[in-house]
Amino acid sequence: MADNPLYEQIAAAVRQDILRGELKPGAKLPSMRVMATLWRCTPGTVQRAYAELVAQGMIESRPGQGTRVLPSPPGQNSSALRLATLLHRLEGFVLEMLRAGYTLTELEVASRLALDRWRTLAVVPVPSEAGVLRFAGSHDHAVAWIAERFPSVNGGVPLEVRFVGSLGGLMALSRHEVDLAGCHLWDDESDTYNAPFVRHLLPGKRVALLTVSHRRLGLLMPSGNPLSLAAVTDLTRPGLRFVNRQPGAGTRIWLEAQLHRVGLHLRDLSQVGPEVQTHSEVARLISEGVADVGLGIEVAARAFGLGFVPLTTECYELIIPNYVWQRPEIQTLAAWLRSEETRHQIAALGGYETQATGALRWVE
Repeated sequence: MADNPLYEQIAAAVRQDILRGELKPGAKLPSMRVMATLWRCTPGTVQRAYAELVAQGMIESRPGQGTRVLPSPPGQNSSALRLATLLHRLEGFVLEMLRAGYTLTELEVASRLALDRWRTLAVVPVPSEAGVLRFAGSHDHAVAWIAERFPSVNGGVPLEVRFVGSLGGLMALSRHEVDLAGCHLWDDESDTYNAPFVRHLLPGKRVALLTVSHRRLGLLMPSGNPLSLAAVTDLTRPGLRFVNRQPGAGTRIWLEAQLHRVGLHLRDLSQVGPEVQTHSEVARLISEGVADVGLGIEVAARAFGLGFVPLTTECYELIIPNYVWQRPEIQTLAAWLRSEETRHQIAALGGYETQATGALRWVE
């Protein structure tokens, strides 16, 4: 921000005051001479800042009446101005990071990981609102990718995402706190994904299961696999530091079932640190040397430059009640997921198989 031209800094400061409500419609702004004194610049610099705000429809200047804040034009949502302000500040940050030697790819990965972390902290249900779809479910990089592009696909409809685990998503859906959920819950008895849990938690409901992808799940460890880990049974090695997922996570449910099959239990593993809520957090703790190994998806290993040993390929689906399935934006989403371009872009994230992306089945 400090590297931006001074007139842009002045305009941004005034814009923030308007958006926060500190300068209300009709409020008179300081004269150019007063502002020049406050900012230690020339009146011409202030004039340029005011001209930018006039062009944005935020203020007006009239001879003899000074400069005043305009009300929002009829039909204009202040969110557009908020977005413009946010974009302006983000661009300043991106420029600063590029000057520090970071690449655009590194910035994109870091931004996505940071957003995923905050989505796990957004535990308060989002109130139902027209023109918004609410999602809760298992952490998945492809879902985050979809959320970023959802408004452009569906004519501006946002997808509000919370990562709460597979079971947490289904339970939120059963309480009508969200419109759709995302899960990859493997049922040991039937050797199938998701449908048995949907029948149990949403009994008597007609529910669509829309495939996002099949994704590779396995062991995450430092690059080169220095401890030569190859199977779930290796996790019981003495002194091996294992980072676990939270209860209700599909990844943890799968792991517990595999351990049970060979007569083991989670208590047989040397777990370190707190249980975490995303694959990214598992990868981060390993990359920082806090843990030696964890269970996660391949795309998380790639993001942190870790080693990866695949153990299974799991089915990740969007769980959508029939009354939500009828919404036009959901129909658009389903068609978009089936497109060849979308499949290619999801596969490019790494660790995803997209031949079945967009496939639909029903639980009655």
